[in-house]
Amino acid sequence: MSTLISVAQFVPGFSLGQALQFLLAAAIAVGFIVLFKPLLRGLALAALLAVKPRLSKEQRLQRRQMRDSALMRGLMNSAEGSPSDAAELRALTARG
Repeated sequence: MSTLISVAQFVPGFSLGQALQFLLAAAIAVGFIVLFKPLLRGLALAALLAVKPRLSKEQRLQRRQMRDSALMRGLMNSAEGSPSDAAELRALTARG
């Protein structure tokens, strides 16, 4: 409260009525935000999807398969594995 008093000393024309009016307006704004939070969240999601649409199911599957095959190729090319591990990895990559 002392901060409010120190600000009131330096701001000309500041009154307690104006401070209460500001606090009431802020409380009403916060109340509306809390009340309409699901609606605001939905609007934000809709705006995000309008700017950056989701990939289709086929595109996501294709991207996942590319990532998996790159991972398998990396494992197959690593020098740490034994020959039997390398043969198993080659068999896995040949499948798809």
